[in-house]
Amino acid sequence: MSRVVDDAAAADTDFLLYTTTFCPYCVAAKRLLKSKGLTFSEINFDSDSTARMEVVEETGHRTVPVIIDIRGENPMFIGGFDETNSYLRKQG
Repeated sequence: MSRVVDDAAAADTDFLLYTTTFCPYCVAAKRLLKSKGLTFSEINFDSDSTARMEVVEETGHRTVPVIIDIRGENPMFIGGFDETNSYLRKQG
């Protein structure tokens, strides 16, 4: 199994966010999800550098936040804040 799949399976939320402590886009992403009534689990890379390397390897996304939609059967990588904002707008 992969890191993202394992983390998604352990979460009982709508989204999975990989973040860092001092990241304005991470704060904005959390605010966006809350405003839409969506739940999320957060994994902070500051306390787990191995997680960051594994997630970058799996997603190719080097910046934070890394946002995964885990509402369906399989976790779906969305991207960062801008991609998630667009993604949620398209869903209504």
